[in-house]
Amino acid sequence: MKAIRLRTEYLADPLGIDIQHPRLMWNCEEGLFQTAFQVRAYRKTDDSVSVLWDSGRTASGSMEAVYPLTAASRERVYWQVRLFNEADVPGEWSEEAFFEMGLLHPEDWKAKWIAGNYRPDRRRRYPVDIFHRAFRMEDIKKARLYITSCGLYEAVLNGKRVGKFVLAPGYTDYRKRIQYQTYDVTDLLKEGLNDLTVSLADGWYRGSIGAWGLRNQYGTQTKLLLQLEVTHSDGHRSTLVSGPSWKWTNEGPVRFADNKDGEIVDARKTVRFEKKTGHASVKKALTVSRHLPPVPTASNNVPVTEHEHFTPVLIRTPSGKQVLDFGQNIAGYAEFSLYARENDRILLRFGEMLDKSGEFTQDNIQCVRKDKRTPLQKVEYICKEGLNHYKTRFAIFGFRYAEVTVIPAEAAPSGKGPSEPGSSAAEMKTIPLIPENFTAIAVYSDMEQTGFFESSNELLNRFVDATLWSAKGNHTDIPTDCPTRERHGWTGDAQIFFNTAAYLFDYAAFSKKYLRDVYDWQKKNGCLPQIAPYGGVDFYMAPMNGSVGWSDIGILLPWRFYKIYGDKRILETIYDRMARYARFMIFRCGRYGGPLASPLKGIPKELRKFVVNRGQSYGEWAEPADVHPNDWKDMAAPHPEVSTAYTAYVLGIMAGISKLLRHEEDAALFRSYAEGCRKAYQALVRDSLDTDRQALLVRPLYMDLLDPEQTVYAKERLVKALDHYGWRLGTGFLSTPLILDVLAGIDIEYAYRLLQNEQMPGWLFMPKNGATTIWESWEGTEAQGGIASLNHYSKGAVVEWLFSTMCGIRIEKERHFAIAPHPGRDFTFAEARYHSIFGWVSSGWTKEGLFRISIPANCTADVYLPDGKTLSIGPGEHEFACPVLLG
Repeated sequence: MKAIRLRTEYLADPLGIDIQHPRLMWNCEEGLFQTAFQVRAYRKTDDSVSVLWDSGRTASGSMEAVYPLTAASRERVYWQVRLFNEADVPGEWSEEAFFEMGLLHPEDWKAKWIAGNYRPDRRRRYPVDIFHRAFRMEDIKKARLYITSCGLYEAVLNGKRVGKFVLAPGYTDYRKRIQYQTYDVTDLLKEGLNDLTVSLADGWYRGSIGAWGLRNQYGTQTKLLLQLEVTHSDGHRSTLVSGPSWKWTNEGPVRFADNKDGEIVDARKTVRFEKKTGHASVKKALTVSRHLPPVPTASNNVPVTEHEHFTPVLIRTPSGKQVLDFGQNIAGYAEFSLYARENDRILLRFGEMLDKSGEFTQDNIQCVRKDKRTPLQKVEYICKEGLNHYKTRFAIFGFRYAEVTVIPAEAAPSGKGPSEPGSSAAEMKTIPLIPENFTAIAVYSDMEQTGFFESSNELLNRFVDATLWSAKGNHTDIPTDCPTRERHGWTGDAQIFFNTAAYLFDYAAFSKKYLRDVYDWQKKNGCLPQIAPYGGVDFYMAPMNGSVGWSDIGILLPWRFYKIYGDKRILETIYDRMARYARFMIFRCGRYGGPLASPLKGIPKELRKFVVNRGQSYGEWAEPADVHPNDWKDMAAPHPEVSTAYTAYVLGIMAGISKLLRHEEDAALFRSYAEGCRKAYQALVRDSLDTDRQALLVRPLYMDLLDPEQTVYAKERLVKALDHYGWRLGTGFLSTPLILDVLAGIDIEYAYRLLQNEQMPGWLFMPKNGATTIWESWEGTEAQGGIASLNHYSKGAVVEWLFSTMCGIRIEKERHFAIAPHPGRDFTFAEARYHSIFGWVSSGWTKEGLFRISIPANCTADVYLPDGKTLSIGPGEHEFACPVLLG
């Protein structure tokens, strides 16, 4: 037996982490069961290997071990695993893996924060800062660059870009936490003179964020911090740090850069930092001495990187505009190479759709008022003579289409400088373009795809693919609602989608980082946010923090993380903060909710103290307009039904967490309130279950909130509500991911009937109408007056059901699965493959009753077949024949 897929805290060979006593993880192959393991960790030099730790033969089937030593800053630890199989025979040693620590202590940072040499005016926008340092270096053995910024940085060492991280250093609440990156730059350095240049743009720090493009959310002065450490052959270390010796200019080619609005680039401009040469105004960088940011910490996460590339086809619109269609809605940017004359201009605008007349439009993604239109999603490029190559550096866009206007030099407006962002060039003459010169590049966090699904229903397959693309487009260091208008890290979207994301992607490191973002915001009273990080949130939305279904992510995400990854440490690490949020939920129980609160009638006095009728919240949110039209009270008033339900549900989970971690007193408190809220809920809805609003029936059934009599009635009434609505989806934001589980519990054919609905509202309505990503609204761009993104992943949360119920793959406990496939009436086959934390598992079935199941090495499963048989199986490929009653 051999250990494969070695990971340190879910990361492959991480460089610059700050997790002490990290877990070393692996999968197994070439055997059945692991009876023991041996891990050895060591340090390597050119001529020797010194063992740091050897676990010896450890009798255990677990596929992880904790590194027991305390690592020092910069220390690299190599490690290997040897496994003992079911016959207790040792296998070969695994391939070598490593982890390397970053700068663990504040005193490790010798660098100073530096900034551009100007006094920023919060009302103005500025070109990209460029910082430069020439230096000599000899006898180079290894080199590390530790770097971060308040803004977005891009480092170039001796003419080559450092690393692959796009939009570095990623997004956090810069007031609370700034993450740095560590790069191995040994191969980029050279003996003798070296040249290090770093460009710095506004990014999330002071650029446009949120629906209305609010700016200066974290500060007005962008800043850079870097430390280059070079180890020499004799072991001593040289350090180059940011500080007063650095040169600065903002007279480079990038004249404007905003992560939502785009870039203006003047390719005619060049920067040379040598004395008495060049065209730039070069000054000394300013050393920042006041209002210093927090000490940087490692992100311990996957980077944001470039991925798929797309070549377009050219469309000529009815009005004669030239539009590139890349065939797939993505988040990313464009690249082009073309020959041009000096002063020729290339204007690009990016959008998700063509309007009804076939014209390019951004209307569905923009917020507009008299003095503002956002986001612009625009690039203006002023050509130099000859070959021009451009790729966006400090922005990403949500788009499938790009409108391209090529303006010859003689048609340029008066003056040779770039126009202001948002200026129109509609009156300018254009010349033809060659689509092969352009490429669209998808940009998202480097999460490996781990889930694959295929069925006999092509629309469903396309829906899954659209969900994958929406997830990719909305994971740029944080999970966002859309890559266009808002780009907010909505906590509700993230908690709804977590299980689906964990099937589809290697999601552990990414979601742990986001959970830190959520808890960075937590208030002293325990309240958690609706959006994290919190920048760009309009002031009037503040009362919505703490909204159930959104802020509950603080408990729901770590609990689901534990269930999927078997990671108890995540619960232990943040338990106190989770308990603080649970007490915040308890505090709201039974309190006066203000003049907009719903009157509570018919609720016994002893149960009133458990009803949550306080605080603004989103409620179910975004049910179809003909089911429950939204009005202003849906954001201004409490929602006692939704809030009491979620309080009961979440506190019940928290009671389980407390018991698991042996906080018995907390467990008793949370359990008592969970049960009290459950009984109060039963009284609250006693006269309101006779309804066609599906959400009001789905929620209590999923959360098991009703008494036996109410449960029977609610199930019957839900089927009737679906009959009345033509078996279309009538749920809103919170209950849409839950409804198939509820229906499957009544009759699996009900679930399939709803899943296969191709009308609006319905999941398959989207791919049937050409969607390549998941829409924000069921109606697509027809909703909300046309302001509706075509790239929101939340409705794709139903994909979890395809893996967990349709194909029946669930993790039951460590190294053990429950496989319970449920064939459906109109499907001839379905199969799901999933690389779990324990290895590859798959489950597929055919209409004829053939079931194929694969279990990874060192794992077991209980298989529940449709005829009622239960089988216990071990690793390997399995086939079963079982009669399936299908219509």
